[in-house]
Amino acid sequence: MLQALFERGIAPDLIVGTSAGAINGAFIASREPTAATAEALGEIWRGLRRGAVFPTNPLTGFIGFIGRSDHLVPNGNLRRILARSIEVDRLEQMPVPLHVVVTDVLSGQELRLSRGPTVDAVMASAAIPGVFAPVEVEGRRLMDGGVSDNTPISHAIELGADEVYVLPTGYACALHAPPRGALAMLLHAMSLLIQQRLHLEIELYRDRAKLVVLPPPCPQEIQPIDFSHAAQLIDRALADSRQFLDCLEQEGSAMASSAPAERLLPHTHA
Repeated sequence: MLQALFERGIAPDLIVGTSAGAINGAFIASREPTAATAEALGEIWRGLRRGAVFPTNPLTGFIGFIGRSDHLVPNGNLRRILARSIEVDRLEQMPVPLHVVVTDVLSGQELRLSRGPTVDAVMASAAIPGVFAPVEVEGRRLMDGGVSDNTPISHAIELGADEVYVLPTGYACALHAPPRGALAMLLHAMSLLIQQRLHLEIELYRDRAKLVVLPPPCPQEIQPIDFSHAAQLIDRALADSRQFLDCLEQEGSAMASSAPAERLLPHTHA
């Protein structure tokens, strides 16, 4: 999606991201908005495997299962990936303003981080509850922003955006069987919650700004826990986004906030 946008000279004045969106946002906020930047980000995702992000550690899992820990998976691998990939140490130093959405563990409050250490903020935004440990930032324990607002359109508008490009991941809408394993089921369930919330957000804010919702790959049967098909998803998203943006230029803004949003509603593929 980013590559298709950058190819057409569409570059962000500000970036708001949650969870995986915070990871991608932190990468591009410090770099030139070119197709080469998008390709470099894509290479990182193409090179990842499940064990690099969700490493199996029986001891950590057991301690979490019996209630002696608040997470099942160690987050050291993810932190190392971010430290290698993010070029700017602090959010307020980003060439393109970057804002990261997180959730306060105790209050459930939705927070927007615009200052402070970049890696800590992104780790907090991506701390899937029960999977990764919450991250302490300025004395508050923070977890995945997707719990409260995974696609923070409201934050972008509050920050002054009058044209918002929404890059949704979609979800596994063409499964032939339920996900296997507790972690896979948890991630699948969260993806369903996130997509339904996003559709509501689009309906709520479509009159407050120009919303351009790029189409996620659909149908798809790849689960969030499966990193082995990144290249396939990236290629499909690039082709779909190019076609969508070309049609948008020809047909005007009427389809910008309607057609792709339908892919985010619960549906099946017979």
